[in-house]
Amino acid sequence: MANTPQSKKRARQLERRTEINKARRSRLRTFLRKVEEAIASGDQAKATEALRAAQPELDRGVTKGVLHKNTVARKMSRLSSRIKALAA
Repeated sequence: MANTPQSKKRARQLERRTEINKARRSRLRTFLRKVEEAIASGDQAKATEALRAAQPELDRGVTKGVLHKNTVARKMSRLSSRIKALAA
């Protein structure tokens, strides 16, 4: 348990940041789930639109420190290649 005033403050800050990051992560997962559902439905236009909506959210997750930039790049690449495969 935190004893010094500084460590107590850091613990309070950590709780706040955890809540904010949890909300951001949840929001990111929602956008990714919408893309996944669109891909599963087989509708390429709908999937492309969902990916276009998810991209700025994922980029925002990088700038806010929720996800690593390479993780987002990998996810975007894999999703876009799956959407392109729907055309064939």
